[in-house]
Amino acid sequence: MKAAVLYGQRDIQYTEVETPRPGAGELLVRMRATGVCGSDLPRVLGTGAHFYPIILGHEFSGEVVETGGQVTGVAVGDRIAGAPLVPCFHCDDCWNGNYSQCKNYTFIGSRIPGSWAEYVKLPARNAVKLPEGVSYEQGALFEPTTVALHGLFVMDFRGGADVAVIGAGTIGLLALQCARILGARRIFAFDIEERRLELAKEYGADVCIHTGAAEFREAAREATHGRGFPMVIETGGVEFTEKLSLELAGNKGAVMFIGTPSKSISLAPREFEHINRKELTVRGSWMSYSAPFPGREWELAGVYFQEGKLRHRELIDRIVPLAEIGEAFKDLAIPGKVSGKILLRG
Repeated sequence: MKAAVLYGQRDIQYTEVETPRPGAGELLVRMRATGVCGSDLPRVLGTGAHFYPIILGHEFSGEVVETGGQVTGVAVGDRIAGAPLVPCFHCDDCWNGNYSQCKNYTFIGSRIPGSWAEYVKLPARNAVKLPEGVSYEQGALFEPTTVALHGLFVMDFRGGADVAVIGAGTIGLLALQCARILGARRIFAFDIEERRLELAKEYGADVCIHTGAAEFREAAREATHGRGFPMVIETGGVEFTEKLSLELAGNKGAVMFIGTPSKSISLAPREFEHINRKELTVRGSWMSYSAPFPGREWELAGVYFQEGKLRHRELIDRIVPLAEIGEAFKDLAIPGKVSGKILLRG
């Protein structure tokens, strides 16, 4: 089969490799759509890959073309999205349904071969059937959608209150839509890019605040009558947005950190003191799984796409053939050149 193989830093080649064969309990899936995640950038452009050579790609959908032995519930011809985490299912965390905290896991597309290939192998239990009417393109967005949903579930999201979404990238815009679906009263989107804020408005934000504006903090205070936000969802993963989340939260508020920082973050005493003085509940979220595996996040992603409650086309910068992945990463290496998700088609 053909695959995009990473041989070293910035050395990704579309080449011929051996087609995997499914073993007991496994499927072989013909990849139809797969995404480039933000976490893939340091693996390709930096030194974040676990080893070389490796086939990356963990956001994907496709058609089942072969099954190994002992497979039930999934058949050749089924259209599926793939859940990339492969937990051990035997440790205490797994027994408690905390699959994201499994210390013995592997992961499709970072530790074992992933979906930037014509075919990808995965355990049958990792296959999530696409509901009728849900496209492969939407299926490739199940994984980032479930990341957003999982964060809301972990923070014990409650409808009926104002919500601040800090960072209007892919995960932020998906979290914004999920918050709307789950009953947020008013949604405030914060970002430094005007285009993202315009998109946030289209996707249901009631108020969009440009964090580059001189008086943006005052605008947030006025909108909440000085009380701050009862719920804050941080998706940017940079020092500014992490600190801003604590600052904008109201007394007794809940702060959810979904964004993953790639650089050190330091808090001055007065910045840390927001947690103490306001008695904030600060939580982190990692991946997107719950019991029974892979979790209600994955089921609801399909439901929300099928019912038309989740919009996605504006999140996509371009859809290109897998063979053109090298050119796509040339653009991804230039800050600001790519303004959304890149999807690769099989």
